Amino acid sequence: MSETPDPEVIELASKVFDLARTGDAEALAAYVDAGVPANLTNDKGDSLVMLAAYHGHAAAVSALLERGADADRANDRGQTPLAGAVFKGEDAVIRALLAGGANPESGTPSAVDTARMFGKTELLELFSAR
Repeated sequence: MSETPDPEVIELASKVFDLARTGDAEALAAYVDAGVPANLTNDKGDSLVMLAAYHGHAAAVSALLERGADADRANDRGQTPLAGAVFKGEDAVIRALLAGGANPESGTPSAVDTARMFGKTELLELFSAR
């Protein structure tokens, strides 16, 4: 078995990661429906959900979560999509992640820690109400 990744697989993965960054929910859904893993990660451990969340694409986040992606999957630095969305101030993404089962206490720092750090009391209230 070869240690070198197939260039076509690398190209496809790059395309799918770009779709997450740009928020093309329909195309992402089609790729996952066709067999791309919903929890695919890049070389930094960033999942498709993480990339979509960090770039503010609530519809893409929802499409991935509906297809089995893990809302709490942390990257290699321990960061979760929810904490990233709190950091970026992406309210629609925060709500999509919470609807998809994200835990505000997961990750390092957690979404709760991030909200505290930036004085986002409305988010702390939202998280404590869950």
